[in-house]
Amino acid sequence: MTYSDLAYEALENLKTLQESFRKDYHIDDYSHWFYNQSTELLRLYNASEEAYFKYIPVGTYSKSSKTWMWAWDNEDSVEQSKYDTLVLQHYGVDNDFEKLSNGYFDSDECDGWKFTALAHQFLGGIGGYKVTSDHLEIYFLIMEKKELHEVKAIEAKLIECEVHGEIRRAFICQHLNREVKTGFEEAFPTYRGMVLEEDDDFQAWCDECEKIRIQHDGWSDELMEFAEIKLVCERCYFEIKEFNTEEE
Repeated sequence: MTYSDLAYEALENLKTLQESFRKDYHIDDYSHWFYNQSTELLRLYNASEEAYFKYIPVGTYSKSSKTWMWAWDNEDSVEQSKYDTLVLQHYGVDNDFEKLSNGYFDSDECDGWKFTALAHQFLGGIGGYKVTSDHLEIYFLIMEKKELHEVKAIEAKLIECEVHGEIRRAFICQHLNREVKTGFEEAFPTYRGMVLEEDDDFQAWCDECEKIRIQHDGWSDELMEFAEIKLVCERCYFEIKEFNTEEE
C-alpha cells in the first residue's frame, strides 16, 4: 500500500467517526477551548456547560512557515502520550514513508487532518480536534471523555514549579540535588514521559537513606526524619536523576 492509499483510507474512516463524535458529545455546542499539556486534557466550554477529553497530541502545522512538526519531535511539549505517536514513525521508517518518519518538514493545511486520521488508525480514539493559536494549528487525537471527578483526581497530581510551571509531582529525600552526587535510589525504575498507575508517584532517595532503609527493613520513623522527603516537579526529578547517575 502506498502512503497516499494509506492516508486516504484513514481519512475516510475518520470522517465517518467525526460525525458520531460531534453528534454524541455535542462538540459544536462549545465555543471555547483550553488544553493543559500536563494533564493532557482538552476542556471545551461555553457560558453554561463544559466537557473534558483525554487527548494524545498529534502535531502542529505552522501557517507562517508552512511546516508540520510531529508531537514526538516537539521538545517543548511535556505531554507523555506524545511518544505513543512514535508507532507511526516506526511504520514510516519500515515503509519508507517520509511524512511519517521525519519529525519536521514542509507541509500544507490538508496534512494535519490526514496525520490525525493516521494516528487514529494506529491508536484508536473517539475523534479528532483542532485548535488554532496564533499561526499554529494544533491537532489532537481524542481518546475518551473524562468526568469531573476524574479531572480533579488528575489535577491533584500536579504542582506548580517555579522553573517548569504546572507539572506532575515527584518526591525525593532532602539530600538529592544537582550539585553534589549522592547516589539515586528509586521506588521503581522510571524514565521521562512514563505513564504512571493511578496510585504511583515518582519517588527517590540517596545512598545514605538507602543504607538506613536496608538496616530498618523499610521506611521507619527514623528514616523519615533523616530523609525529610520534599516535593519537586517531574522535570526537576529527572534532572536530578540524570546528574546523580551520569558517568564521570
